[in-house]
Amino acid sequence: MTIASQTLSTEAERSALIEESILPTNLSQRPISMLGYAWIWVGIAVIIATYSLGATGVEGGISLALVIFTIFLANVGIGLFMLLTADIGTEHGLPFAVYLRAPFGIHGTHLPAVSRGLVASMWFGIQTYLGALALNGIGSHFLGFDNWFAWYVVFGVIQVVNTAYGIKAIEKLAALAAPCIIAISVWMYFTLEGIAQTKGLNIWNFHATGQMSLLVLFIANLGFWSTMAIDIPNLTRFVKTEAGSKTFLKRNKSIFAAQLLALPVTQAMIAGIGGVSYIATGNWNPIEVIQTESQGFALVMLLVLVVLAQWSTNTAANLIPSALTLVNLSPRYVNYKTGVALAGIIGTLCFPWEILDNLFVFLGYYGAFLSAIGGIMTADYYLIRRRRVNVPDLYSMTGQFRYSGGINWAGMIAWLVAGGIAAYYSDYAFLIGFPLGLVLYYVLMKTMVLPSNPQEEIESGYCDRFLATSVGKSWVYSGDGSFQRLSVSELSSAEREDL
Repeated sequence: MTIASQTLSTEAERSALIEESILPTNLSQRPISMLGYAWIWVGIAVIIATYSLGATGVEGGISLALVIFTIFLANVGIGLFMLLTADIGTEHGLPFAVYLRAPFGIHGTHLPAVSRGLVASMWFGIQTYLGALALNGIGSHFLGFDNWFAWYVVFGVIQVVNTAYGIKAIEKLAALAAPCIIAISVWMYFTLEGIAQTKGLNIWNFHATGQMSLLVLFIANLGFWSTMAIDIPNLTRFVKTEAGSKTFLKRNKSIFAAQLLALPVTQAMIAGIGGVSYIATGNWNPIEVIQTESQGFALVMLLVLVVLAQWSTNTAANLIPSALTLVNLSPRYVNYKTGVALAGIIGTLCFPWEILDNLFVFLGYYGAFLSAIGGIMTADYYLIRRRRVNVPDLYSMTGQFRYSGGINWAGMIAWLVAGGIAAYYSDYAFLIGFPLGLVLYYVLMKTMVLPSNPQEEIESGYCDRFLATSVGKSWVYSGDGSFQRLSVSELSSAEREDL
């Protein structure tokens, strides 16, 4: 069967577990370069809500320099964790929600996956709302048109359409947006610093009277990115990867610059600008501040920043994860484009303007349960399966991941217990949820689920024939519910047959 006929077969036989957009990507279907992936992460990191994070730290009595440094370190930490889960995409080409069938079961996947998808939709709504506010301010200045919800609808529809065109459209947007975002952010910093100087304020010596601890700020930032930390395979499955890359470093070399440089530096810069905005004016939102201080060209620059920053973040970080979660929930009826549209609608119905008023509470509670998922994924992928994932059985109703009625109770118990305890101590959610989820899941799997007989382990799928990229292979759907593991040369031959 050729690759083209495989695609037609997939479209014709969509089932409870199979749909084209959630099948593994093979090595020839990964177009994103190291630089392209880094640009995507510059765009993702520029979130207007990050300004609030930086301003909250300054308001809490932490110096601007220490706020920037703390948020930089937090993002390096979360970037290291992202590298662990990124390998699920680079090794096997699997999306997040499908991989969750391994630790949670083919039906059990839906509760944790949808919890992530719902948060992604909420963030889409928050980002679109903040962008709409800025667009409305600029629109009312130039056009005399004052209706933020109309801007919300227009901005939301544009983002949904762009995301529906797929990962290459998202990469092109990021390559355009990221340099512009960096340049405009630098301009914004110097503008705000100038405002502070006119008031006799030194931004580096400013100290508020609050009593916020560095640890709370650090953990809040971990919660900020716990969403992307667990579902990063949705993106890394499209990053160019060298076949036969046996070592972790070589296999993921195109990922490092984004997670350990682009994300921490950009996030720290944006949080710092939020802190400067608060010092200069008492308002965390630099968009609103500069709007009142500027006109003409300056307002046009703000428009470019708002549109590109929110747009580039929402496409890669929110709409894709939410859409794939919805596809995974009902592959028979929801395809990728439908999932993207539904994600946009759900994000709006969550009333994001209300969530923004309680941002830190929101970060703490969802970060608790998502960090537990991260611990479970890491234990499952590295400690239980040692990267040897029985990918065909992830798409089988009767395979290894059916467990008990489609649910792996070891995964569900570990998630609910670890997530619940982390939520109870929400100020330290990520530091509790991740290690507790990892340990509980590993212990429960060893005592409740895993076979003790070595031969049974081989048959269950813990052997080298279930590796992919690291042995120069790709998982390719063959139709009728079956998969092949093909080499690069075999993939090339199949592609030539399609010509």
